[in-house]
Amino acid sequence: MGSEGLRWLLLGLCAVLCVSGRRARYTADWASLDARPLPAWYDDVKFGIFIHWGVFSVPSFGSEWFWWYWQGEKDPDYYLFMIKNYPKGFSYAEFAPGLKAEFFDPNEWAEIFEASGAKYVVFTSKHHEGFTNWESPTSWNWNSVDNGPHRDIVGELAAAVRKRKSMHFGLYHSLFEWFHPLYLSDKDSNFTKQDFIRNKLMPELYDLVTSYKPELIWSDGDWEAPDTYWNSTEFLAWLYNDSPVKDVIVVNDRWGQGCYCKHGGYFNCADKYTPPELPKHKWEKCNSVDTHSWGYRRNMKLSELMDLPTIIKDLVYTVALGGNYLLNIGPASDGQIPVIFQDRLLRIGEWLKVNGEAIYSTKPWRVQTENGTVPVWYTSTSSAVYATFHTNPKQFSFQLFVPKTSENTVVTLLGNPNPLKWAPLHSSGLVMLLPDLPSTPAEAWVIKLEGVA
Repeated sequence: MGSEGLRWLLLGLCAVLCVSGRRARYTADWASLDARPLPAWYDDVKFGIFIHWGVFSVPSFGSEWFWWYWQGEKDPDYYLFMIKNYPKGFSYAEFAPGLKAEFFDPNEWAEIFEASGAKYVVFTSKHHEGFTNWESPTSWNWNSVDNGPHRDIVGELAAAVRKRKSMHFGLYHSLFEWFHPLYLSDKDSNFTKQDFIRNKLMPELYDLVTSYKPELIWSDGDWEAPDTYWNSTEFLAWLYNDSPVKDVIVVNDRWGQGCYCKHGGYFNCADKYTPPELPKHKWEKCNSVDTHSWGYRRNMKLSELMDLPTIIKDLVYTVALGGNYLLNIGPASDGQIPVIFQDRLLRIGEWLKVNGEAIYSTKPWRVQTENGTVPVWYTSTSSAVYATFHTNPKQFSFQLFVPKTSENTVVTLLGNPNPLKWAPLHSSGLVMLLPDLPSTPAEAWVIKLEGVA
């Protein structure tokens, strides 16, 4: 074939490959959808903030599952709470006007999240109670514009987060609603009907995406029915092919019975998922500062909250094993982030200002951990390996056994401007002289190794 013929062949191939928006189209099946590459931004950001806020923030007792435990399971603790504090016949819907959000300042929230070092935010557009934090066209008056705050919470927070160019905005959305009559009717039919999907769920999801253009959708509430009931693959095909966020959108794995840890974008698996070894697929650990609840509780105790060293250790472990870390806080009904949560977030940010290069845009190293002088967790970039340790060895010499050094190896302690003196061990490893470790509430320090294999 001559050069002219080759030219026309290449042009023809380009024409075939570049039609329909100049990109391959995904079909509504898991084989096709699961083959979509994860947008690179998500793996780079590593640390995000999860926010659970809704009508459940008004009673602020027990957990964000308040309505279900009270009226669904009829838990005696919740039943007695209502008997003692509210008049007979009080309904859950009567809590909604109490979500006044009189102190809600989305810019203040965004400033706190930015100061925490978080690179993405995932906010509750709707939890299982069905109350939407925007004016959903199918929610009647069960939303934050017609009720409660009388504000478009999703829209205001999205705008505030996006003013900070370093952060991405995502939305949590529950597929099901505990007590919605259409959902209960579909459930009674063994999910052979889809009235709830057609009239409630899908209109809301399409409206969220087209109105607010989230870069991440954190799906939940999928476990009672298969993905075919939720129309998950059809929605995701539209999301990846034709939506206004098709090139940047990231989704999780909760799209129907049997989907989690198997289908979707990245894997959440179970809440607070902690794999024992390096997973083969991109994953995320969601955890909550309040270990007993995702939503705000007025009766939480200090002993029930994650302290800073525990959070940093959890973050480092997660990133060393290739995951992202999504840390949850629950604002109060008045729109304020409780001071104890603010303190945790700001202190995380202080640690990341010094040690963030060992977290952001890193990859798992060939070895994720070693138990030498003290336990160490490794992360890496193309130019450096980072060894994070959470126990002060309280001695001047410190050994790492798995790095393979060379004549060009440079060893530093992040936050300390001077290179450390070191010497190689036998076939691998090194011993270094540590300076006095700076005091840090996080109880975590990072050794940076440049010029190692």
